[in-house]
Amino acid sequence: MTVDRDRLPRHVAIIMDGNGRWAVRRGLPRVAGHRYGVEAVRRVSRAARDMGIEYLTLYSFSSENWSRPKSEVSELFSLMRLFIRRDLAELHQNNVRLRVIGQREGVPDDVMQLLVDAEKLTADNCGQNLVIAFNYGSRNEIAQAAAKLARMAAQGALDPDTITPELFENALETHGIPDPDLIIRTSGELRLSNFLLWQAAYSELLFTDTLWPDFGPEEFAEAVRCFSSRDRRFGGIASRGARETAS
Repeated sequence: MTVDRDRLPRHVAIIMDGNGRWAVRRGLPRVAGHRYGVEAVRRVSRAARDMGIEYLTLYSFSSENWSRPKSEVSELFSLMRLFIRRDLAELHQNNVRLRVIGQREGVPDDVMQLLVDAEKLTADNCGQNLVIAFNYGSRNEIAQAAAKLARMAAQGALDPDTITPELFENALETHGIPDPDLIIRTSGELRLSNFLLWQAAYSELLFTDTLWPDFGPEEFAEAVRCFSSRDRRFGGIASRGARETAS
């Protein structure tokens, strides 16, 4: 089955899960799974770019990941440093714009500076948008947006009665980024884990048992094929073609 390029998702978001389990099953330390996971990031981001996916968001480090052993957290930061230093030139050459969402407090200064520099370098690129959710938690994002609007209201700059979903969206970190059409989670877990909760209101969800280090272009293409076969109703009724197919 080939990918229907007329029904490609504009924005795909991925919860990259299963690095640790992948390593443990092979008798390796968990950090080895994260290293192989970075290779999967490279494969999938290139595949998405070649396919013509306009936005790709990767959940690379959640705000809850701080509870992991310090050695593992340190390794995750080291891998982010390595990814930026090794891959930024290729991303820039391929006209990719890099954007980072997530809390910046607590992240090592050198890691944060690398991410900021990468955003600045690629800010004018107009190809694929690669969004890195780093130290990100959706509940915190929503709370911060609410606090921002509350401050504006307290200062008299905003009438609370005029707050709409669209206005609220503009206060989120993802403002200017379209909601994900498709959210993929690897490793067999069936939850969103505090990822893009507001933005996922009408996203198609796809869960696969494949562990992230084993996820590659073929698995990504299969997920997109599955998406293209779905009838997205956004609260409405099925399209005529979908009803005829189902009948």
